Amino acid sequence: MDGKKLEYKGKEAMKEIERLTKNADEVQEGILREILSQNGETEYLKKFIGSKDNKQVSKFKSLVPAITYEDIQPYILRIANGEDSNLISADPITEMLCSSGTSGGEPKLMPSIAQDLDRRTFLYNLIMPIMNQYIPGLDEGKAMFLYFVKAEMSTPCGIPARTVLTSYYKSKHFKCRPKDPYNDFTSPDQAILCYDSNQSMYCQLLAALVYRHQVLRIGAVFASALLRAISFLQRNWQNMCHDIRTGQLNAMIIDVSCRSALSNILSTLNLDSDIVADEIEEICGRSSWKGIICQLWPKAKYIEAVVTGSMSQYIPALEYYSEGRLPLICTMYASSECYFGVNLKPLSPPDEVSFTLLPNMAYFEFIPLGANGTFLMDLDEEQFVPQSKLVDLVHVRLGYYYELVVTTFSGLYRYRIGDVLQVSGFHNKAPQFRFICRRNVVLSIDNDKTNEKDLHRSITLAKKLLEPHQALLVEYTSYADASSVPGHYVLYWEIVHSHSIVNKDVNVEAQVVEECCIAIEEELDYIYRRCRTNDKSIGPLEIRLVKPGTFEALMDLLISQGGSINQYKTPRCIISNDSALQLLNSSIKASYFSPREPSWNA
Repeated sequence: MDGKKLEYKGKEAMKEIERLTKNADEVQEGILREILSQNGETEYLKKFIGSKDNKQVSKFKSLVPAITYEDIQPYILRIANGEDSNLISADPITEMLCSSGTSGGEPKLMPSIAQDLDRRTFLYNLIMPIMNQYIPGLDEGKAMFLYFVKAEMSTPCGIPARTVLTSYYKSKHFKCRPKDPYNDFTSPDQAILCYDSNQSMYCQLLAALVYRHQVLRIGAVFASALLRAISFLQRNWQNMCHDIRTGQLNAMIIDVSCRSALSNILSTLNLDSDIVADEIEEICGRSSWKGIICQLWPKAKYIEAVVTGSMSQYIPALEYYSEGRLPLICTMYASSECYFGVNLKPLSPPDEVSFTLLPNMAYFEFIPLGANGTFLMDLDEEQFVPQSKLVDLVHVRLGYYYELVVTTFSGLYRYRIGDVLQVSGFHNKAPQFRFICRRNVVLSIDNDKTNEKDLHRSITLAKKLLEPHQALLVEYTSYADASSVPGHYVLYWEIVHSHSIVNKDVNVEAQVVEECCIAIEEELDYIYRRCRTNDKSIGPLEIRLVKPGTFEALMDLLISQGGSINQYKTPRCIISNDSALQLLNSSIKASYFSPREPSWNA
């Protein structure tokens, strides 16, 4: 595709964003009418609004309840077991999308129809036109994006069950995509589509090293996956240099398609192979890997990955490996249930990232949670939400917090996503949102309810106490331990030497970690501190220090249990997973408790 055609496509994409956002209210009403017209005769909708008529929209808004997965699960399982898709969707359910299962709770099956892939592709096709407005010349090199698939399962009646990213990478939309210099990947499709994540990672990183002087952007879906890749490279760079020098792929790669693709890439080096291998050996052999990303890929202009919400934990490590020289960019907001919107200001700092919800992706509504400084989390996921409380897309208010609710073409009606968002602005009529947290990830012992945002904020402040001791918190998770009375919060911390993130252990004095314990408690909310200090219904907070590499082992465990390497996010709270707790507890180096009670005023 020539440059003029690509430029035209980019301009048309930006015009489409303007059209959609200027007419957000009309587009949303049209989407809802289209969904109801298409699916109005399904068993689920008829239960609430009866047969199709000209009052469907008003009936929908007044009669259809906001639901959670437990409400729609019986219908999904009936379809998975062989009943007709018209239980919830007029179009055939072509696949079930497995949620990552690492944002709290177990994996869930989300219904998907063929046209959903068109919507996801539409959103993907907006990313480069947006990026080109801020960073020129991205068509003059390659993108080092680390993508992975996971082996599929099938429902009892044979419907494929897979992650949303596996669905996309295996679709014709990805595999048969037209040649596009803006999406020229270092990773061959054969490596991306390899089910063995170790072979896939090895081949993708090897290819990225071969093309190192052509790489203009680096990324993965989540920041955690990118850091896992760096850890993998630390263990395997010598083997990769040997492959480059000899032109022969390591014997550990047994996937035939991967071997063929990587052998072809290695053959392009010819007489330059020794030079390339020498350069990489010199860089990777240095005592410090600070700035390694910029050294290995010197032309890279930015890093693309999700670094919002709990992923912000990984920002210090990414900045260490890039020496803070590369912008960290979040391009889009999506989930297994639905793709939502895009970041129209991609160079915004991670803590200022906002996503513009595109009104043609689904019908969006919102449950109000609070205004400006008052972030309310007292509405349980199981609690009934009156239909009158829901707010539509164009009527949300600046500064207010909301829980996102979606209605899709594939059979989710007023489905509570569980994401808490704050309105940060508007693009034309379309609101822009900051992602705050997942509302169903909480610690609770008594009357307390600590959400992901508050936990992360308190840990972010407390971990500063480690800095004077050359210690860095690289990962954490939590657990509400009710095995004793009173129960207490347990935090698992992995700490390494701050000047050598390469899994180098560090010893921290007990008093320092104990002060971290109390610093966290001081930052938790009023109810927690009351329960802890006045009611004595919560015991002292505990930090359990674990050995370096523990959280990588946790990731391996959760992926083996059905998670996806693409979608993996370290669970900030361990719920009902005995094997995860066993792994964490088997890696404990030391354990410390708060030395005193936090302050509390009646």
